[in-house]
Amino acid sequence: MTGFALNAYRKVEVETGVTAADPHQLILMLYDGALAAIKQAAVHMAAGRVAEKGKALTQALRLVDEGLKGGVDRKAGGALAFRLLDLYDYMTMRLLQANLRNDRNALDEVARLLADLREAWAQIRPQGAAPRPPESAPAPMRRLAVHA
Repeated sequence: MTGFALNAYRKVEVETGVTAADPHQLILMLYDGALAAIKQAAVHMAAGRVAEKGKALTQALRLVDEGLKGGVDRKAGGALAFRLLDLYDYMTMRLLQANLRNDRNALDEVARLLADLREAWAQIRPQGAAPRPPESAPAPMRRLAVHA
């Protein structure tokens, strides 16, 4: 399979997974995507590929800041939600430092934190979780569930 075909296949596979996922699964997908991007960044960092490292770290940053952090429901999550937001801010800062300083330790630290959160999130899967709200539902109903 050519590189183009493989990339197209992966894109369709991801889009299909997102469409079929419930809010709990979407959070898992965000964790997985951020962890994969950090792993890619580490490989590029070790090889001295600055542009590719920056691209991978930008993806990880967006997944943490816009995806995971953006999905936290501050009202329903209470104090735990705000502690989680602070942790995501810390991870964002460490990823920026990793990029600026080629700091592998910062990458490893964020990967460990994300892996721990991902594992905890995977274990709290609600029994009989509600299906995804329909696209016709009001925007607040479509918002990702709190991961708190």
